[in-house]
Amino acid sequence: MPKLLTIRNLSVQFGDGDENDYAVKNISIEIMKGELVAIVGESGSGKSVTALSVLQLLPKQAEVNGNAVFFQREKRPVDLLKLTRGSINHIRGKNIAMIFQEPMTSLNPVYTCGDQVMEAIRLHQQVTKKEARKKTIELFEKVKLPEPETFLDRYPHQVSGGQKQRVMIAMAMSCDPTLLIADEPTTALDVTVQKSILELIRSLQEQNNMGVILITHDLGVVADVADKIVVMYKGEIVEQGETSQILHNPKHAYTKALLACRPSAQKKGNRLAVVSDFIGPNAKDNSNKEKDSKVVAIDPAGLDSNFLMPAVNIYQEAPTVLDVRNLTISFPLKKNVFGRTTRSFNAVDNVSFKIKQGDIVGLVGESGCGKTTLGRSILQLIKPDSGKIFLYGSNITNTKPAVLRAMRKDLQIVFQDPYGSLNPRITIGEAILEPLKVHSVLNNNSQRKEKVMALLGKVNLDADHYNRYPHQFSGGQRQRICIARALALDPSFLVFDEAVSALDVSVQAQVLNLLNDLKKEFGFTALFISHDLAVVHYICNRILVMHKGKITEEGDADDVYYRPKDEYTQTLINTIPGKSIAQFSNSSKLLTELS
Repeated sequence: MPKLLTIRNLSVQFGDGDENDYAVKNISIEIMKGELVAIVGESGSGKSVTALSVLQLLPKQAEVNGNAVFFQREKRPVDLLKLTRGSINHIRGKNIAMIFQEPMTSLNPVYTCGDQVMEAIRLHQQVTKKEARKKTIELFEKVKLPEPETFLDRYPHQVSGGQKQRVMIAMAMSCDPTLLIADEPTTALDVTVQKSILELIRSLQEQNNMGVILITHDLGVVADVADKIVVMYKGEIVEQGETSQILHNPKHAYTKALLACRPSAQKKGNRLAVVSDFIGPNAKDNSNKEKDSKVVAIDPAGLDSNFLMPAVNIYQEAPTVLDVRNLTISFPLKKNVFGRTTRSFNAVDNVSFKIKQGDIVGLVGESGCGKTTLGRSILQLIKPDSGKIFLYGSNITNTKPAVLRAMRKDLQIVFQDPYGSLNPRITIGEAILEPLKVHSVLNNNSQRKEKVMALLGKVNLDADHYNRYPHQFSGGQRQRICIARALALDPSFLVFDEAVSALDVSVQAQVLNLLNDLKKEFGFTALFISHDLAVVHYICNRILVMHKGKITEEGDADDVYYRPKDEYTQTLINTIPGKSIAQFSNSSKLLTELS
């Protein structure tokens, strides 16, 4: 295959020349025509900076050094880093297209989806508005959007996350680019949507024989689609090669860490591996690392039955904390001239279940199935249309506001977005202290501050972090701060609403280990909402599967995960990313565990 893009000794620097100012340091990559290359690494590893430098999309303070980046355009190599602004604008979108990580911020909220794709077509091609509209409909059909003609007139807020990403793919493909850069195109999407997006990118790549750079933090995501994998760590390439080679025989400790820290890579109940187990002062010695390299994903379909732990049925003996009976929550779709609802949508449809004391129960399903609505209704943030919610035997469905405020002490929630959950104008110490003051916990602020300091230690943060602001922390650290705030009032019941879905796999492993530790110490009961069955199976005792507002399956975590009865549950399990990694294992029964 001919070379399409060659990156040689690329370095990107932010700052005055200090060694720590390098976001990317002396990297070299080659992408061939018709090849899909995955760049894998944690947040801050330099993946996105590398991609943005190719299209000169970095801020002015970035200093790009090194030899050159060449792009094969009309059989002539072009040095992209040396092009003028006008010249690079002709290449952006037309020859090299990019799909950005967050489709909501990439799409203009005041223009329809159709207008934005048509704008991209007319900018680079000499076509009429009618022709651009026709091509946009064809593109929407190609990316499998429902009712393409009516979809043209929808605004970004009127479509789901997966559909927004398909609009971005249609926009990127509108000018038949030779190279497509996809920056975390599936982060925080459901596993089923994630699989369809990856399959779509792969099929478009094969149809158009274009090169693709796929950026992600999860090796499992690219196991089924990538031809070649490049692993980045702290701005440098630590390993690259054919996909089968990287997954079957990883050489670098960091690559082994990325494989081992996935929840499906460990036996339920075992502590998840983290990067510090492989790199740094706490890393194991080299003799153990050879053993660690065989830690790969578990394929439920091929698992030996002897692997399953015998069930210890203490569930029936524990008292019931939460009892949800026939809960229904609807939202209006259409109203008449008098304001009365003529058509509604049941987000939660006659749902009933119980949670026993000390259990973490997983609620899993795709976006739009009603998981978050159900979780918020339990906390009385959304009022149900019918049904009852009992907490420790007391009906809290129509609790008076004054009584409900007092109950908030026992009911807490950890939201999905760690960036939007904290007030940027107050320190994290004040954020954790605030609920203690509101509920008059302890006698004075001095005692409360001591408790906050202790909580920071519990979530593996330092006491001197008390006076720092949210922007000074990473995503994983912010989520730990949110967990500390939720635990500040010693709640008896917690709701984790997609609390780890937007985190890197390595950071996710740290947070899941932390939750296991805190559960043992605090003994809380929790509802753990997620779209990822592998994560839910790892952290939860029981699993509820939700589909279109109804509970379609429930049971012990091992039973649901390894022996699913419902067809929808089977679909969720089959779409878990990286299941094919299991084929690279040399062991037919158990996977080697970390020492």
